[in-house]
Parts: sequence; structure tokens; C-alpha cells
Amino acid sequence: MTDQSTMQHLTAADGTRLAWHELGEGRPIVLIHGYMSSADVNWMRWGHAGKVAAEGYRVIMPDLRAHGQSDRPHDAAAYYPDVLAEDAEALIAKLGLTDYDLGGYSLGARTTMRVLDRAKVTAPAKVIFVGMGYEGLIDTDRRSGHFRGILDNLGTFERGSPKWMVEAFLKTTKGDPVALRHILDTFVDTAPERVAAITQPTLVLAGEEDDDNGSHRELAAAIPGAALKEVPGGHMSAVTKPELGDALAEWLAAK
Repeated sequence: MTDQSTMQHLTAADGTRLAWHELGEGRPIVLIHGYMSSADVNWMRWGHAGKVAAEGYRVIMPDLRAHGQSDRPHDAAAYYPDVLAEDAEALIAKLGLTDYDLGGYSLGARTTMRVLDRAKVTAPAKVIFVGMGYEGLIDTDRRSGHFRGILDNLGTFERGSPKWMVEAFLKTTKGDPVALRHILDTFVDTAPERVAAITQPTLVLAGEEDDDNGSHRELAAAIPGAALKEVPGGHMSAVTKPELGDALAEWLAAK
């Protein structure tokens, strides 16, 4: 983990202890990581957060419940629908953010959309969806079913297959299969008209081969005025590419 980053904790309404990391100083931006990942793996390890911070940003990166340095409860009651958005709202409120930007990768992008839809906190000025397609916001069943099939059958996949690769990633991140399966119960679909109602400057950023959450091109087309940027790689590999951090930092710097 980057030495320059700091880690702090807050306690969610249900008592779950949640970690968040910060890097840099300046305008606040909250970046939420993807499923089975962490703030470190998604944003810090490959230098993306550092590039954003270099543009004058205070990069705030929560570890979702069941991920990273946050608690990983096994009680299903800790994973009610939209709890991840509720956790993000609690962090935004704790930090007193009223003029900030918000984005996320994959599950983090879905969580970003849920925060926008719920409108429980001051809306962000700019919005970023990374590794997310249109289907991944409006119809979450296929994606959640995909991961349930993996978590329910660990150790059975052919070496090198896509499902085996997900299991390998789970092991690399030292993920908790029980807690992570419960996360799938938190997914909430967003109505298409709510996606189309986004008025903030929005970036849709994805690997050019990434269709895991549906079409990112379709998502960009659904949001008025959204910018679309593609980088090399697929859903899992794009995170490791320097182009992802470059594209994110360049878009933010230009706005």
C-alpha cells in the first residue's frame, strides 16, 4: 500500500466498522472500489489515486463492508439492499462533503449510481463510472447470479477459465467468500429514467474489451453529455493499466 496514504475508520449505523483511505490534498473526490477488491487494489496499487492526487485532489477511498480493511460480518442482516450506498452516504456526511466528486469501479460505480438515485446527501459535482455498463446499473440479476455461481462452486473450475480467474483473484485479495456472497443481496436496480436524469458532467471509463457489466458505450449514450473513454484491457486487466489512471486524471483536470 502507498506509504503516503492514511487510513481511518467510521462505524456504520448497524455497528459495522468501515475503513477509508486518503491520499493528497485539495478538492475532495470519493472513489469506490469494485467487488472482491479494495481501495488499495483498485486505486492505489497501480498508481491511479496518485495521478488524481497530483492534479490537486484529496482522494478519499473507502473499503466497502466485507472488503479490504473493513469489517466482514457473516450475519445476513448486515447486507440489506442499498447498504453500500448507505455506507458511502455515512462517509460523505462524516467528512462534511458538500462540494466533491464521486465515482467508482464496477460495484463502486453501481454504488455511485445508488447514491445519486437515493439523493440522501448533497449531490456530487462530477460523476465517474469506471468498468460499468448500462445493464450493470438497470438490471443487476445477471451479474449477481454470475458471482453466486462462482462462490457456490469454488474449487471446481478449469484452470485458466474466466471463473477460475475470478476465484484466483478472490484468493489474491484474501476475500471472505461468506461475506462476499452476502454482498450480492445488497444490489438494487436503478430505473433507466434515473440514469438518463443525470445532469452532472459524467465520465464513463472502461477497458475496450470490458463487457462484464454490459455495454459501457450504451451507458455513455444513455447519460446526456457523458464523455466516453476506453483504455486497453478487459474488466479485470484494465485496472492494472497506467492508461486508466491517466484517463481519469486527464478528464478531471480538464473540467
